[in-house]
Parts: sequence; structure tokens; C-alpha cells
Amino acid sequence: MNYNELKSGTDIRGVASDKGGNKVNLTETAVMDITDAFVYWLTKKTGKKANELKIAIGHDSRITANMIKNAAVSRLLCAGVHILDCALSSTPAMFMTTIDLDTDASIQITASHHPFDRNGLKFFTKEGGLEASDIADIVKLANDGIKCCLADGKIEKVDYMVQYAARLRKMICDGVGKSESDLPLKNYKIVVDAGNGAGGFYAENVLKPLGANISGSQFLNPDGMFPNHIPNPENKAAMESICTAVVKNSADLGIIFDTDVDRAGCVDSTGTEINRNRLVALAAYITMQDNAGATVVTDSVTSDGLKTYIEKDLGGKHYRYKRGYKNVINKAIELCNEGINCPLAIETSGHAALRENYFLDDGAYLATKIVIELARGKKFDEILSTLKMAAEEKEIRLNIKAEDFRTYGQNVIAELEKFAQNNKDCKIADDNREGIRITTPYGWMLLRLSVHDPVMPINFESDDIGGTAKNVEFFRSFYERFELLDLSSYK
Repeated sequence: MNYNELKSGTDIRGVASDKGGNKVNLTETAVMDITDAFVYWLTKKTGKKANELKIAIGHDSRITANMIKNAAVSRLLCAGVHILDCALSSTPAMFMTTIDLDTDASIQITASHHPFDRNGLKFFTKEGGLEASDIADIVKLANDGIKCCLADGKIEKVDYMVQYAARLRKMICDGVGKSESDLPLKNYKIVVDAGNGAGGFYAENVLKPLGANISGSQFLNPDGMFPNHIPNPENKAAMESICTAVVKNSADLGIIFDTDVDRAGCVDSTGTEINRNRLVALAAYITMQDNAGATVVTDSVTSDGLKTYIEKDLGGKHYRYKRGYKNVINKAIELCNEGINCPLAIETSGHAALRENYFLDDGAYLATKIVIELARGKKFDEILSTLKMAAEEKEIRLNIKAEDFRTYGQNVIAELEKFAQNNKDCKIADDNREGIRITTPYGWMLLRLSVHDPVMPINFESDDIGGTAKNVEFFRSFYERFELLDLSSYK
């Protein structure tokens, strides 16, 4: 057996249903083998026997959730594990079971925002989500056929989302200095779009009990076919949908989650997106209220305007790092361990992790921090008024046709650096930590190598209408030098 194709960074992911016309590779057998491997890996990590472990398991709304859960549970029971079945849950809540329910680990069945026929497994210990190296070790164990069959385990149903929602309500009450009975959100209308994922609880069990008017909220019911729009705050149709709902319902705030609620985006009362660079800016503003001069770690594609906002307007420091939410989180933890005050790690995709919350990327937690600011009377358009937004932005993805795509891509980046050094119209950024970022008279561009795939994404931004097209043309002759770069999307 070979499950290497199911490795996806820090997760296990694959096709779990043939309803999309794709070949299934995340089969029941694969799930059982990987679960056996995880239990064995966990025994080595904890020093416990398998029948001494307590593991929570939950899932989002995907159509294959029960099939995968049943397969995983069958192997956990065989290993003698004490299972807490949390049923429909958010991914961040499943991590929190390791804290609040004192589990040795947890498993979330999810494939984030990916199409309905995909699914996967995400693993947590008390230290957080597993690293890519841990997943590689588990997959190797599964490939080797490792088994844990010690005794009959037991399973109990736990509605942990009730406890998780109560924690978020307490955050709001503490943040505004009122009790639940005071209904601290009674003067606010907040529209939630759960995209038919696992996020409907936020409207019904967090906002509504505190008095918020949640009428106009949409797609709260779980439906793993995602019939209304892709549950992804980065998706244009999804953001247009929540923006329209906010304006139509004259809401004070709109909140949109991805399928498993580890990401969020917002919309202010005017119908303006608080997403990507604007979301990073707002999160930085909120975090720095109690952390003057702090460092904020972001991914590499954040704008020049955001850097100015964090460093000039907020008086903090912007540490632009690599794409990949786990990369951003790990860098923030590393900086904290070095004695640098770094309370926030956030990716433009909407993954936001706060030090005060175990550096867990939790869309509902970030949304709650934003709701607290709303209840304190803050105006988001005023908070973000000095954030300079680019007039244009664009991403082009170049496929690499070379067999050793990583070496080929690294060579392209090295050659682009030479090109920029010898061109008077190019200025290389002084904070390159992924690929190469170059400013020209038309704006900036960033060329990098995809974390997992044979792809080189190029991000462009310009402060002038038409500047992006000029920048694309400016670099065309450079990319045409490389025969194994597929330039069809560039043209």
C-alpha cells in the first residue's frame, strides 16, 4: 500500500466520494490504516499504551463525514481507545478538546474549503496541530501496515460545541463588561454566512443568546454539497453573497466562515469587505491595543499599504514571512521564544492565530474579537481609514513542466534576482523570506514556489489602474527564457 498521495502539508486529504467524477483514494481502508498509524505514533509520543489514550473525534458537514468517522472509530475501538464522539464540530473546537476535556489528541474530519467530494483528517495534540514531518511519519507507518489491536475501547457522545460556544459568549461579556442577562449585543444586527459548513452555531449559540439580531443570516444549516457557494472567505462569489446580505438587511456587521471555521472574513455596515489585507490590519489593530509596538507575522503576499499601516499608524512591526498558515504560526512562536512580543500570526487567506488563544487558527475566535470591538462602539471604517489599498491586484500561476520542479523553480527565482539587480527600474524588497519581491515603477510583484505543487505563483499589486498590466508586460521577456515554464496563463 502507498498512501503518500494523501499527504497534504499538515493534513491528510483526498477524494472521498465518486460523486464528483473523480477516483476515490481516501477509502475506508485508507482511513483505517492511517488511524492505526496515528494511534501507534501517539503511543510513542505520549509513552502511553493505546488502551490508555483518550481521543476526541469530530467532523464538518461534508457528505463523507460519517463514512470516514465510522472507519476511524472502528480502529480506535480496536486499539482500546476511549473515544469522545463530538459529531458536527469546528476544527478549532476539536483542538480545544485537548485543553478542556483533557484528551491526549483529537481528530477532525475536514477538507477545509475544498470541493464537496474531498475530505481528510486533521490531527491535534495539546501542542497544537501536527507538523508536516509528523504527517509524513504517520503515512510511513500506514504504508508499513502498522496496527494497534490491544482491547475493546469505548465511545461516548459529547456535545462539546455547547461548551465551546459558552466560552466565546463569555469572551464577549468580559470584553464589554456585561453579563449574559444584560444582552450586550441587543442593539446590533449581525449577519452570519456559514456556507452550509459547521459555522451555523456561531449565529444561533453565540450571538443570538447575547441579544444580537441575526435575521438575514444565511446558509446556517449543514449541507455537505455546499449548494449556495463555496464556503471560503477568499472566494469572490462567497464574499459578494455576504456583502449583499449585509446591505440588504442593514446589518452592523457580516461574518463569513469557511467549512470548518478555522478561517473567517467580515463585512462592515457599508457592505465593504474586511478581508485579506483589511482583515490583517483590523486583527493587528485589535491585538495591539494591549501590545504596543508588537510584531505581527503575516504571509508573503501582504501589501505595501499594510506594512505602512502596521508600522507607521499602529507603531508595530510587520514581519512578512512565507505562505502557509502553519509557517506563519510557527514563525510567530519562534519569535516569542526569542523574547520578541509577537501576539498575532495571520495569513491573508483568513487563518488568524493569537498567542492568547494557544496560537490556534480559529475563525470564530477572531470573529469574536471583532464583535467585541463592535459592541464597544468602534467604527471599522474609521479604524481602517488610513490603510492604503491597492488599486489593482492579480495572481498568475505558472506550471512547471520539469520533473525536478523544485530545483527548476529555485533557479528561476535566482535568475530573476540577477535580472532585478541589473535593471535600474527594479528594487528588491529588503524583507524577502519567500521567493523574491520586486518593486517597479508600476507596482510590486512577488514570485515564489508553491509549498507542495509544481507551480510558481506570481502576485502583482499596483496603486494605479493599468499598472498591473504594465508590470506583467515588464517581466514577460524574462519568463519567456524558461522553456519548462508553462506561460499559457501569463499570456
